[in-house]
Amino acid sequence: MKNYHTHTFRCKHAEGDVTDYARSAMKKGFTVLGMTDHTPLPDNRWLPIRMDIADLPAYVRAIEEAQNEYPDLKILKGMECEWAPEYHNFFAEVLLGKYGLDYLILGCHFFSYRGRWLSSHMDIINSKRLAAYTETLIESMRSGLFSFVAHPDLFGLSYLDWDKNTAAASKEVLSAAEELKLPLEINGYGLVSRKVQTSQGTRTAYPWLPFWELAADYDVTVIVNSDAHHPKSLDQGIERGREMARDLGLTLANLDHLERR
Repeated sequence: MKNYHTHTFRCKHAEGDVTDYARSAMKKGFTVLGMTDHTPLPDNRWLPIRMDIADLPAYVRAIEEAQNEYPDLKILKGMECEWAPEYHNFFAEVLLGKYGLDYLILGCHFFSYRGRWLSSHMDIINSKRLAAYTETLIESMRSGLFSFVAHPDLFGLSYLDWDKNTAAASKEVLSAAEELKLPLEINGYGLVSRKVQTSQGTRTAYPWLPFWELAADYDVTVIVNSDAHHPKSLDQGIERGREMARDLGLTLANLDHLERR
């Protein structure tokens, strides 16, 4: 079993360090553990939900120490990132370059709207903001920096009802993923823990089933991760997510190349 999306205490809304996840991974039978805490940013933007830039060396060192301590477990160095043009060189030259991270994942937690950044968790409350989220996400996908897209249907947290706008936005994202050959994530944390009340009833905020039903019409691949914020949650939602992918006829992505870097 493999998991490419996990978080440590450094992001301020998760628990545990790399060795705690490694112990959990060994107990649960994982062969690959990808550590992908929320990236620090050179200007410390959005600091309440990520590590300070000064914490970056300690994060990388913690992963490398765990790699030495658990040689039978493949532990990968990664980050979950929000992309913006001003951060491109930092991601490419510092994270992937200087620190030698194995991969980056795209997590579009904020989107650009009328000259300011809004939350993808709370602020996608109308069609114009949904379109802005979609534009930001696709522009980020086109950066060429990321190995897959985490929770692409995150808009389901605040845009509550499925309609022509969500269908159109989803098709744009899926078309871009198909063109770029960029895998999309079915997110285990959302599957287990994210419920919303809507006029159409209670549903999982993400993964939002209609999005993935549409995905079956595109030549895209999917990856299922736990998005764990605690070592004990390392396997949360993974089996259910894989069942969902199988039921919809979706193709699972192969990320073995990340292990050979």
